[in-house]
Formats: sequence, structure tokens, C-alpha cells
Amino acid sequence: MADRGCPLEAVPLPAEVREGLAELELELSEGDITQKGYEKKRAKLLARYVPLLQGVDPSLQAENRIPAPTQTAAAVSKQRKPRPPSSRDERFRSDVHTEAVQAALARYKERKVPMPSRRRSALTHSSVETYTPPADVPSAPPDVTTGLLELSGRERPQLASVRGVARGCSGSVLETAGGVPVSSRVSSKIQQLLNTLKRPKRPPLKEFFVDDLEELLEVQQPDPNQPKPEGSQMVVLKGEPLAVGVPWPPSLLAVLQRWGTTQPKAPCLTALDTAGKAVYTLTYGKLWSRSLKLAYTLLNKLTSKNEPLLKPGDRVALVFPNSDPVMFMVAFYGCLLAELVPVPIEVPLTRKDAGSQQVGFLLGSCGVTLALTTDACQKGLPKAQTGEVATFKGWPPLSWLVIDGKHLTKPPKDWQPQTQDARAGTAYIEYKTSKEGSTVGVTVTHACLLAHCQALTQACGYSEAETLTNVLDFKRDAGLWHGVLTSVLNRMHVVSIPYALMKVNPLSWIQKVCSYKARAALVKSRDMHWSLLAQRGQRDVSLSSLRMLIVADGANPWSISSCDAFLNVFQSRGLRPEVICPCASSPEALTVAIRRPPELGGPPPRKAVLSMNGLSFGVIRVDTEEKLSVLTVQDVGQALPGADVCVVKVEGTPYLCKTDEVGEICVSSSATGTAYYGLLGITKSVFETIPVTAGGVPVSDRPFTRTGLLGFIGPDNLVFVVGKLDGLMVVGIRRHNADDIVATALAVEPMKFVYRGR
Repeated sequence: MADRGCPLEAVPLPAEVREGLAELELELSEGDITQKGYEKKRAKLLARYVPLLQGVDPSLQAENRIPAPTQTAAAVSKQRKPRPPSSRDERFRSDVHTEAVQAALARYKERKVPMPSRRRSALTHSSVETYTPPADVPSAPPDVTTGLLELSGRERPQLASVRGVARGCSGSVLETAGGVPVSSRVSSKIQQLLNTLKRPKRPPLKEFFVDDLEELLEVQQPDPNQPKPEGSQMVVLKGEPLAVGVPWPPSLLAVLQRWGTTQPKAPCLTALDTAGKAVYTLTYGKLWSRSLKLAYTLLNKLTSKNEPLLKPGDRVALVFPNSDPVMFMVAFYGCLLAELVPVPIEVPLTRKDAGSQQVGFLLGSCGVTLALTTDACQKGLPKAQTGEVATFKGWPPLSWLVIDGKHLTKPPKDWQPQTQDARAGTAYIEYKTSKEGSTVGVTVTHACLLAHCQALTQACGYSEAETLTNVLDFKRDAGLWHGVLTSVLNRMHVVSIPYALMKVNPLSWIQKVCSYKARAALVKSRDMHWSLLAQRGQRDVSLSSLRMLIVADGANPWSISSCDAFLNVFQSRGLRPEVICPCASSPEALTVAIRRPPELGGPPPRKAVLSMNGLSFGVIRVDTEEKLSVLTVQDVGQALPGADVCVVKVEGTPYLCKTDEVGEICVSSSATGTAYYGLLGITKSVFETIPVTAGGVPVSDRPFTRTGLLGFIGPDNLVFVVGKLDGLMVVGIRRHNADDIVATALAVEPMKFVYRGR
């Protein structure tokens, strides 16, 4: 302390200095400042009075003179402004705070017990600028000394601590919002508080992160100028009946037995390697004998605790790579002969493959406990430390059976499987992956399998000993339906081209058509596109033997450009325009429609140039090709024989659409899937739809299957597909399709505007 000269009470200090010292003492006692900070501020206040404290004549310290109290009062009075009539309550005058300080000083002098080191104020130390007044606080400022304490019971604001000083202090004087003069020392904080309370009320913080849902969820009023369907209500389209009088076999297995015993040398399937060389040709005799061996082994040689591991109706996984169609075909028919249900799946690549987890869910829901594979495929699967096949993430526990010839047992001569009738039970389960990534299994019964093969035979005009070149995956979809099932019904020879060969030589399928004189070929539009890029310099190929070039993805909008470009290039090499046959299909309905060649009685192909604006409102409007805002689609042929087809509203009750309206295509036929395996709820909504007329009358007593395809019925009863339900995007009240976006991107010159990988 710097008071060695005379005591502090003997020195004539101004009132504001004494009050400042008193306030410092109060802050020190409350713990608001440290001892070091207290001494520093005290020394600063007493700096000009040190000579007095040390006994020096104040007249020698002229430069340290301070204005007289009368001068200070005059300065204060000059800075004051008259109070307006609408002044605030007297509690906001500075003398209120002066009294508060004096009362605090009195309590400080009279105290007999030590005060706590720090008193928690109801007003938390924080920036006033961050305070957002709650909704129930009035716009007028509350009592600074009492109102805020009442407020803290509801919601404690984040405000700075406030203290008052005596009137007449020498600091600069500010004004409150009501014109009341206050001291700058302490009341600047009060001024900040009042300014904050004067601001307009801001919404709570969480409201800054809430979208304007009310605006987004508002039902948008339809545009009065938007196109609306004007046609009459459509009628159910009936496909041609299945040929009457044709001696259809009782089952597909009966046909296999007949060909295997009467035509054992006839070629059934030829497999190629990645160099395009034929590595093995499976005859119908070999297919029959090896399938019999597998069926007998599955039913009689696999035991668990001295009981058969499998019984009729059990599901079995088929795990075969895309390069081995021969062993897959043996496994598939071996399961059918053993009355087991094959579930073809993809070969898992890693233990934690994300896609295989969904397949694992399918296997678990189907109750699969056994997987069939080949020795080469099993060696490539991930292994556990024990050397056995690893358990894949999400998969149920499986036993693995290698079905190469040495692992199978020849059945006794008196053992014969049941082959003479198409049973009502499940023949096989085909997996489908939805747009959310979930995998479900579509159940196909023996009766549906046979009916589908018969319908495809009639629609495509297949005959015995024809050669079919297949580029597609033989485990599912059109690759399975044509290349493994319908081909056996007609004793056809299938040349299966592995996908790895197509990557090396995109022209390989055309070369095989030429060398094998194939009558039919099964491709996708991508295969046609790649062959265009690789055909330069190939002058010795001819496609004159083809009578059907089946485009399996012909329902996609961009397939038409590949078809047209392919025809322009290869028409000079024997390809006839009527040979190109797009088709439409779905995992639930199997084949929906396929274009027939003219010799089979099909109408000439058609194209539709449609307004994209009309399609966005679900309406068919013919436009001109010169515009950029159009979508050109091709027909996918006629409905399959024996099928009824209609188009229903996409949402809500399945009312029939009008003739110029886009909706979901539905099929009623004995050649469709029957259920999602084990999922009764969504099965009813997809496989048991009953379309109704505008008056609510059912159009048929037979249920329809929703295909997931969006389209309409055009002239000559031709089916047109403009997209898929999985790719439908609704923005406001307008519809857009993912396929249309891809087609738009492809319509732009890719080398100039669209960068690969973006």
C-alpha cells in the first residue's frame, strides 16, 4: 500500500475516487478481481494523490490538480438532456444505483463474518449481444435490479453483471433509451442491456435450422395450362391365345428326359473361354445324366445326424461364376429333379461385400442351408483360418457342396425322379434388388415356368435345333428364360459368351453368330453399342442368318439410338431391319412384351416422338423430332401370348388409365411370378392387384401383377415403355424419370460437354 505518509482518511479525495475505491473493495471481497488486480486498479486511482499521501505540498503538484466539485457538477449538468414526457420508471434513474452502492458499502463495513469468495449472480457473465429475449418478455425493459431476477425463474438470460455508481462522478455521462442520464463507468453495461431489449425480437435459434416446411408441403395448385388426358378409358388388352392343338409337354423335366434319352448327342450348351475358343459342349445326354447324379446325391448322400440333410421343397443356393454356364445348368436341373428349389445368386467377392449382405438376407429368409458350387469357384472364395469357406457378413451358416463329376454318386438303375407333371410348388427363386438396395426373392412355380417357356416359344417362333447366341447373364432374367429354360423345351443349341470375352472383344458375339449360323441372338443395347466401336476393319462378318435379334433392355429410352445406329452399320452386312426385336420384362412379371418378326404375324415396328412436358404430367402428346424437348421411344412389341395387359394409375386405387395417359403396366397371366418369397404384405399389393374402371368395377376376376414399368398401349396394340417406377422422381406435381435424364445426357455431344466420371 502506498499510504506511508498520512492516513487515507486525512487526504481530501473527490467523491468519485472514494466511491471507486469502495467499489474496488467490494469487487475484491466478492472475488470478481484478484489481489494483484485490486492493487493495480487502486494505484491507478490514487496515482495523482500520492504526493498528498506522502506529505508533499499539493501546490507543488500543479499538473496533478483536479477540477473542483462545482466544475464537475457543472460539466454533468451541461451534458444532461431534459427528460421526455414518456420517460421510464424512476427505478431507472442513476440515483437508484447510487443508493444501491451506498447500501452495499454499509453492509461491507458492518459485516462480522467473512463473505464467500465468489457469489453467483443471477446474471451470468456473458456478452449481452448474444441474448435473445424469450417470447414472453415484454418489449419495455424490466427492472434491472428486480425484474431480471424474476425473469431468471423462467429462462435465465446470458447478461453481464451490473453495478451502479454515485451521481456526480467525473466520467462521461450517457443516456438510457428513455433519456435518463447514467454514468459511463457502470451504466455503459446497462445501456447495452437496454439497447438489446430495444431490438426487435429474434426467433429462437432452432428456427434458423428449420426449412419452410409449410411452403414445401403446400398442395401446389395445378397449372390451368397443363396438359390433361383427353382420351377415353382404356380397355384391357388381350394377348393372342396360346396355340391350341400343339402337343405341349407335361413339364420341362419331361422334355429334358426325352431329349436326354432320344437325342443324347444333340448339343445343348457351348461354353467359350476369354479367348473366344469353345472349351466344352454339353450335350442333352450329358445334361440329363449329370443332373440325375446330382439329384440322387442331394437326396440320398447328404446326411446330418443320420438324417437326410435335405427334403423336397428345401431351398438351395447356386453359386457359380458367369464364366461357367455348363455347371450352372447341371446344378439347376439337378435341383429341379430332386424337387429342391434353386436360388441362383452372385459369387461373393469379399467377406464384407455390401451387396452380399443383402443376398445374405435373402438366403436367410429362404432358409438356405446348402450352397452348390464348383471346385474352381470354391478355391477362389475367401477362407477362414480353418481352411473352410469363410462365413460372409449377413449370411446364414452354409454347407458347401462341390458338384464336379467325381463328387457325385451314380443312381441305381431303378431310381427315377418325378418328371411327368408341372407341379404347383415352387420351381425356383429369382432375386431382385430394389432401388433402396434391398434384395427380395421372386417365386416362380413349375406351372408358371412351363407356361412362360411355351409363351416365349410361340412369340419367338423357336424351333428344334436352332442356335441361339447368348451374351446375357444366364442366372437370371432373359438370359435364364431363353438360354437355360426355353432352349431345353425346344432342344436348341445355346452358345454362351462370357462377359469377360465381351470386354476383350466386343465383336465376339457377332463373330459367333456368323460362325455358328445362329438364328437368334440375345443381347443388350450396350453390346450393340460396343460392337459398333469395334467393327472397323471387320469386313468378313455377316448377320444374314439372324431372324431375331432380341434386345433385352429394349424398354430403356436410350436403347433406340443403339438399335438405329447398329442397323445403319450392319444393314449392309446382311442385317434386316425387321430382325431387331426389343422386349420388356420385370422380375415380377417375367416377359411382359416382345416384338415379333413379320413372318410371325407381328405388325411393323413403330416409334413415338413424345413431348417431355406432356410426359412430366403423365400425358401422351405426339411432338416433332426437330425439338430438343422430346423423347423418342420404340415399341417393345405385343403382349405375351395368353396374357391380359392393362395400364393403371401409379398411385392410389388402381383405376384404368385413359388411352393417352401414362401409368403402370399390369399383366394377368399364368406365366408370371407368383409372390415375394416369405413376404406376404408386399406380395398382395404387387401380385394380387385388381384393376377397376372409373366406376369402381373390377376389370377381371383374375388378379394382375404390377410390372414396375411405366408406359401405355399404342397403335396396333403395341406396348410402349417410357420408364420404370423405381426411377420415377416427383418434383412438385411433375414427374421425371431417371432414364430420361440419362437419355438427355447421352443426347448431348459427350466429347464436348459431358466429362467422363462426373
